[in-house]
Amino acid sequence: MSDKVIFSSNDLPGRLGERRKFSHWQEVHNEQIWSVEYGIASDRPFEADIEATAVGDLVLGQMSGTIKHASRTARHIAKDGRDGHLLLVNLGDAALTGVQMGRDYSLGRGEAVLVSASEPLTMAGGDSNAWTNLVVPSHILTAAFENIDDKLAMPIGAQHEALNLLVRYCRLLEAGNPLASPDVIAHATATLVDLVGLAAGAKGAAAELAGLRGLRAARLSSILANIAANYTDPHFSALSIAQELRLSLRYVHTLLQESGTSFSERVLELRLQRARAMLCDRRFGPLRVSEIAYSAGFGDISYFNRRFRQRFGCTPGSAR
Repeated sequence: MSDKVIFSSNDLPGRLGERRKFSHWQEVHNEQIWSVEYGIASDRPFEADIEATAVGDLVLGQMSGTIKHASRTARHIAKDGRDGHLLLVNLGDAALTGVQMGRDYSLGRGEAVLVSASEPLTMAGGDSNAWTNLVVPSHILTAAFENIDDKLAMPIGAQHEALNLLVRYCRLLEAGNPLASPDVIAHATATLVDLVGLAAGAKGAAAELAGLRGLRAARLSSILANIAANYTDPHFSALSIAQELRLSLRYVHTLLQESGTSFSERVLELRLQRARAMLCDRRFGPLRVSEIAYSAGFGDISYFNRRFRQRFGCTPGSAR
């Protein structure tokens, strides 16, 4: 996965007026991303921000600003030849409405729709909008789900489980370090594709297989993200994860065991690594060892000292 690319109207020369700034932004967008005719709010300064992160051949994107209307015609399609599928999720308060393949859709906050760059489409929103999209090359998605185009322009509810898992998984990939291993990239790509098909409502054997792969992988990613965010809480437990993610406690433990590391082992390692990093950091020099242990999530100092020595071969005090 490459580093994130940011394309913002704020980067354009300040001497340009609003209309010229918008015109220049759209020219760059059409040359580097895909060909679209945009319209903007007439009574607001022009603002548009795009963030894009590649995961193999897929692209995770975010867009926000005063873009009010988008239209992609047969002329645009012929001009750039792009044929990817986009799963679009509305992040704003204003409804996003659109048409593709003769089907109308309207998306409230958190709702989504699958559209194709190879078919004409229109989309309209409010004076200020925000959305995220996952772009999948058409040959990849149609190979995974034979009749996926039957699901174009069909709204997906905000509470759809596969959609929620997909959104969380995308956030996890966008926030993390760039992926380097081809095997890991292939796994992440397969998971994203599976979840797109499941969210869109694809049917058949491929969808059933995707359910086994994609949902389990995305749920594991959500569990790991939850652990990373909460391990310093001394009261944190596997039950806390199960309740927050609405999973059974047994299922949480099963997925973690399948990953090769149990809940207690993973939390202990994170706490020890955090404590060691703090002990070696001069900024925390004034803190006592016990204060650092508590900050890392340990509630028993004797236990902390024993496990620290076992893990690193020295006492916490000598690590400073």
